[in-house]
Amino acid sequence: MLEVRNISKSFYRKIALDDVSLSVNKGEIYGLLGPNGAGKTTLIRIVNRIIEPDKGSVFIDGDILSQKHLANIGYLPEERGLYRTMTVEDQAIFLGQLRGLSKRDIQTTLNYWLDKFEIQAWRKKRIEELSKGMAQKVQFIYTVLHNPSLLILDEPFSGFDPLNVELIKQELIEMKAKGKTIILSSHNMKSVEEMCDRVALINSSKKIAENSITALQDERKSGLYAIKFKGNMLGFVNALWTGFEIVDKEVLSDDRFIVRVSMRGDNKFDDLLRALVGQVNMEAAWEVTPTMQEVFIDLVSNNNKEIA
Repeated sequence: MLEVRNISKSFYRKIALDDVSLSVNKGEIYGLLGPNGAGKTTLIRIVNRIIEPDKGSVFIDGDILSQKHLANIGYLPEERGLYRTMTVEDQAIFLGQLRGLSKRDIQTTLNYWLDKFEIQAWRKKRIEELSKGMAQKVQFIYTVLHNPSLLILDEPFSGFDPLNVELIKQELIEMKAKGKTIILSSHNMKSVEEMCDRVALINSSKKIAENSITALQDERKSGLYAIKFKGNMLGFVNALWTGFEIVDKEVLSDDRFIVRVSMRGDNKFDDLLRALVGQVNMEAAWEVTPTMQEVFIDLVSNNNKEIA
């Protein structure tokens, strides 16, 4: 649905984006990741035509990005910007009319969202009367008011408590199920891992990775396996004998542990399980996969070493 081709952008000789290309498929949640100052927000602003690139092009459904496409884009910026003295309802009408909606359609859609979030009581409140989290929930509603086919969300979970993070996540998952395309820029790696189909990682103005979550994690597996069991630690160690090496352990209680082991020689996961059957009461066993937090740190750290 969205293709970014060879985008470059500089500000006063400082390179913000350096020949960045990426593609976002229709109906997926696509993570745009990177450290602060990497260039993510600059790229998002280019896609929204807030600023123009020095070089390169953006395409929507195969057509070069133009003003007409903006009617189908919903943008939630990291720097929240609402008129503090306007009421929730008046702000919705103002922003909805800028998107070409009629007042009647705005009221209908606003009612739907206020009911869904159980916040009808906020309708006549001024923005300045709302807490930060309440204001951000309202701004999310404004972002989707015109039913856009492409959502671009810059740090959408910032300032939310865990309950509201989960609420917004579920809304985004529902939108994806309805065919919406979502670009999610976030430092919340847990949410990225749970929601995103694919991600791109930008560091020091360049794209350094683009792939599915699973592929990025699989590339960084270290051959470790974890066993959660109840029993005697000495019995566990004796059962392993020389075929496996204990890397670390986590004590859950006097007789419950999680132990991470690596294989020696040609031993496989099946061999590990056979060695332990009857020796300890196994509760779970799995291959250790790096989290997206660990993937992020690994990619950025290695890239920084290359740059240095």
